[in-house]
Amino acid sequence: MCARERGWSTVDDPVKRPSVKPFGKLSGVALKDQLGLRNGLNNWQFTAVSAVLGLALAAGVVLAAGPWDSGQRKAEQDWAAARDGPGGAHHDPDAPAGPAPAPSAPAVLAALGTAADRSAPETQDGAAAGLGSVLDPLLKDSALGTRRSAVVIDTATGRRLYGKGADAPMTPASTVKIATTVAALTALGPDHRIPTTVRASADSRTVTLVGGGDPTLDRAALRTLAADTARAVKAAGVHEVRLRYDTSGYSGPALHPIGPNENIAPLSALMVNEGRLDDTASGPAQRSTDPARDAADAFGELLDQAGVDTKSGPEAGRAAAKSRPVAKHLSAPLSGLIERALTNSDNDIAEALARQTALAAGEPADFAGGRRAVTAQLKKLKLPLKGVVLTDGSGLDRHDKVTAALLAGLLARTADPDHPELRSVLSGLPVAGFSGTLSGRYTTKSGGTGLIRAKTGTLTGVNTLAGTVVDPHGRLLAFAFLASGTTEPAAAQSALDSLATALAAGKR
Repeated sequence: MCARERGWSTVDDPVKRPSVKPFGKLSGVALKDQLGLRNGLNNWQFTAVSAVLGLALAAGVVLAAGPWDSGQRKAEQDWAAARDGPGGAHHDPDAPAGPAPAPSAPAVLAALGTAADRSAPETQDGAAAGLGSVLDPLLKDSALGTRRSAVVIDTATGRRLYGKGADAPMTPASTVKIATTVAALTALGPDHRIPTTVRASADSRTVTLVGGGDPTLDRAALRTLAADTARAVKAAGVHEVRLRYDTSGYSGPALHPIGPNENIAPLSALMVNEGRLDDTASGPAQRSTDPARDAADAFGELLDQAGVDTKSGPEAGRAAAKSRPVAKHLSAPLSGLIERALTNSDNDIAEALARQTALAAGEPADFAGGRRAVTAQLKKLKLPLKGVVLTDGSGLDRHDKVTAALLAGLLARTADPDHPELRSVLSGLPVAGFSGTLSGRYTTKSGGTGLIRAKTGTLTGVNTLAGTVVDPHGRLLAFAFLASGTTEPAAAQSALDSLATALAAGKR
């Protein structure tokens, strides 16, 4: 069913991009005074938040050279607005360009591990009762709509400390990216890189650009591929070639069910800069209707510049059976792609990760294959999957259904010392008040600033938040809060932030 038949729409939710220097030149007591936290944190919690803030400040240095999406993508709204003319989410148009991985989390986890070792153990019943007295009233906030669910897990022990509607399947919006990224890491490992290759026929007179599914391939990488290809065919005495491009790595429909949209390109195994038609690297942008052909055209131009003529232009087709590789480019490691996907809420990367998971499992690289492969990987982690339906990798499809128990369980697994391969999911989560989709949702005086890392999710009538938080005992808690039937996105987001902040404040 197409998006128009479903009658979808969204409400925009712009979020400011993070400052390169979030709190200026601060250190020690000055930092605590500025945050309004001087008397609000115990020693263990201040140690933990200092580590988190250190990561966020380090991210500021990265921001000077790379882009971060200034807000959560709302593809549904773009589709609805497109019926009346150009539209889209209003992200900051001045966001800098060039992706870079989010800061890593080991320092935070080390501090938390120390704190957890020294904090007094608490019984599960006692913890649940304490959290219930704090979270129950907040969960009743009418801003959270007609249905809501919540789960909190102590990551050190794996115990559920709180649960309301824990196993009720609900629409997750972009928090489904947590499931997508965990599955990809489980299937492929954090060091996996997505290849883009060029193959030449035996006589070097036909070259084929073969897409491997890397949506982050950029013009610089394409130029290097062209230079290496030109060098190889010239060495064989060839100066004019027939150019092909191969997208056979992907199958199924190219368009996401949401339809043509500025927040996601047609899905293709070959594209440059996520099919964007401008110089941006994140946020909404006009997208190519045929990103593979555009990539091949650009490659042909670069071959021409390198002294190899491609007069006939590119044609779709596979490389000859006896062709040989003459050039190869590898994407950033999967860990880096995952950090970028979570911090930026990048739909193109998320869908590519689902397809990479499908390919690793021997499934077709389409929506159905991605659903089966991702689900199979999650089963390996022995997490509750009853009622879970994963129709896409990005969360743009309203038919996605997950439970709070699954999301919180996934996050707890990413913090498990037995699963270091999953750590980039934690380090990719936006930091409250600092980065990505949480940069504008916490103030300098908020009790959750710097203590909360979480993935946001927003569709019309759906608001979600899932991540980790450091409590006053220095424990790292994984949480998932899902709400549907919401009517005021800003109020719903504030209510979700209050729930996460309450975890940072601890029992009262």
